[in-house]
Amino acid sequence: MSTNHTTDDVPADDPAANETTDTDSETATGHDAATDHNTAADHVLELDSVDSGYGEVQVLEDCSLHLDAGEIVCLIGPNGAGKSTVLKTIFGMLTPWEGTVHYHGEDIGGMAPEDIVREGIGYVPQTDNVFGSLSIEENLRMGGVAREEGLDAVIDTLYERFPLLDEKRGANARTLSGGQRQVLAFARALVMEPDVLLIDEPSAGLAPNTAQEVFGHVEAVNDMDTAVLMVEQNAKKGLGISDRGYVLDQGTVRFDGAANSLLDSDEVSKLYLGGG
Repeated sequence: MSTNHTTDDVPADDPAANETTDTDSETATGHDAATDHNTAADHVLELDSVDSGYGEVQVLEDCSLHLDAGEIVCLIGPNGAGKSTVLKTIFGMLTPWEGTVHYHGEDIGGMAPEDIVREGIGYVPQTDNVFGSLSIEENLRMGGVAREEGLDAVIDTLYERFPLLDEKRGANARTLSGGQRQVLAFARALVMEPDVLLIDEPSAGLAPNTAQEVFGHVEAVNDMDTAVLMVEQNAKKGLGISDRGYVLDQGTVRFDGAANSLLDSDEVSKLYLGGG
């Protein structure tokens, strides 16, 4: 689990673990795909030299990254860098043009999203991530439509983990605040008990205090033995709760390393964190 613990690249009409690589070094480093890669089976999730995009528009180019069990990993970078495209390519909303997406060593590139959910990967998009006209309870049950058994038990566990949902379980999702809706979106994705959760910009549009609460809920998700790959516009806050990070620029990984090393890097700070 984490110890240290914009919409950027999507067209306007787009719908909604061994060790070591250079990411494990003590300092943030420029990316070198040749050193970033052991075998796909070593990691819970791995992208290897992925090209991807929308129609004929390429967004990702030779993009390689990985996620290990128990980690929070944050993707940061400028608008249009390809961060959301990474998540959509993993989740089967886009098919890699080149390269591979491996989950527990299995190539899942291009697999349908509903099948990826069954494999054990959940996804929380930035927008349209809950059903506003349905109650909290109904939203959670919708999240578990593919479960064959144990739905009531897992929902009870989620109510215990997120008490604010328990208090409002009969309320329609549209009545919730922005932060509460994000918590519901997390919980809804967790009904299938994934071991990987993809989260796209959880703090977008939220007041600072509310965003801080949402980051706490991301850590709570991670405490449920769920590895998290998160895109976050607030790079400093996102890296602040993460184990590792990747800086994407123009569809490829520009820097990667331990989260605190990226935060301490003068070059990363100047280019991507607003440092001077």
